[in-house]
Amino acid sequence: MAQHNSHRAAGRAVTPLVSANRAARGLGGAAVLGTVLVGTAFAGTAANAAPAAPAAPAAATASPAAPTEASAAKLTSTQKLRSGDRGNAVEDLQSALNDNGANLAEDGVFGKKTNSAVREYQSEHGLAVDGVVGPKTRASLNGGESIRTSGASASTSSSSSSSSSIVDRARSVVGTQYTWAGNSPSEGFDCSGLVQYAYKAAGISLPHQSGAIADGGRWISQSEAQAGDVVVYSGHVAIYVGNGRIIDASGSKQQVVERDIWGSPKGFVTYR
Repeated sequence: MAQHNSHRAAGRAVTPLVSANRAARGLGGAAVLGTVLVGTAFAGTAANAAPAAPAAPAAATASPAAPTEASAAKLTSTQKLRSGDRGNAVEDLQSALNDNGANLAEDGVFGKKTNSAVREYQSEHGLAVDGVVGPKTRASLNGGESIRTSGASASTSSSSSSSSSIVDRARSVVGTQYTWAGNSPSEGFDCSGLVQYAYKAAGISLPHQSGAIADGGRWISQSEAQAGDVVVYSGHVAIYVGNGRIIDASGSKQQVVERDIWGSPKGFVTYR
């Protein structure tokens, strides 16, 4: 019994050690837990003490976009430009279109790509989409500015010279035979072919089609008509030479003739 009791006593003596170890582990765990809690508490205190500044909105810090620079190119020619034209005026047009986002070769040739670029520009700027660079399209490409000539006399002189060259070219082929679809002295002329041929003398390229010629210019009254303007009939065009007379390729007379205005024209069109 004594040994048994002693053994139990010894066993009980071990128990405090086990309890102590458990307590130690408990204290250790509490200490660790306490450390975590304290650390967290300090972290929270630090966060509260110095809160992070909110990120500035991107829009607030972004620099405002620089204003788009106005087109430097200016169209100084008052000539109406259209498909088929060539020269420095067309090159200036191509430069102005490129300044407005086009991608054209500045070769001075008014071809399909230039025509498409003109039509796209007209569409984007609320202009009549006809592929013809007249006063409104020219003014828009110039930033809304109209062309100012160096003097009224210079403008009048230029217009008069163009008118004379058109009439003189038409008169030079009076008597040439009428040929449907013809546009040269060697093959003959139809009505639109004659107008096309005469206008080349003034450096103006027109289509070989009476309706397109009528649509390409600016309609005016008979009182405003000057020599070189176009007289428009239904399906027929003629060149006005002044004083109520015209030059046209007459189908009924089978030749180019100069005569008084006949019938009832639809109106007058100018390319001035």
